[in-house]
Amino acid sequence: MWLLVYIMHEDKFLDELLEEFIEKGIGRATILDGMGMLHFLSEEVPIFAGFRSLIQGTKPINKIILSVIKEREILDTALETIDRVVGGIGRGDRGVAFTLRIDDYLGPAGDSG
Repeated sequence: MWLLVYIMHEDKFLDELLEEFIEKGIGRATILDGMGMLHFLSEEVPIFAGFRSLIQGTKPINKIILSVIKEREILDTALETIDRVVGGIGRGDRGVAFTLRIDDYLGPAGDSG
């Protein structure tokens, strides 16, 4: 069992990605709003206001998608889907995706994959 984490920098892909997840059998995910450290510091801590020039043109809020996935095949499908929908995760500022192995889990039996 794995935890899929995708930090999406461009939320214009969110609707399409979630639709694709449903079609591929990835039926459960949690979407959170997140803020990068530089954005936070430049807005909330006056001494770091100079960071604003480093982050110009980037959105202050990211979407963080979390999904517990039980089967490796479904996990691979989810990662491939993310890469395809956003036009190549390594291209530009499309975000970052990673997985974490889950040893223990308590919750509904009907989770993704």
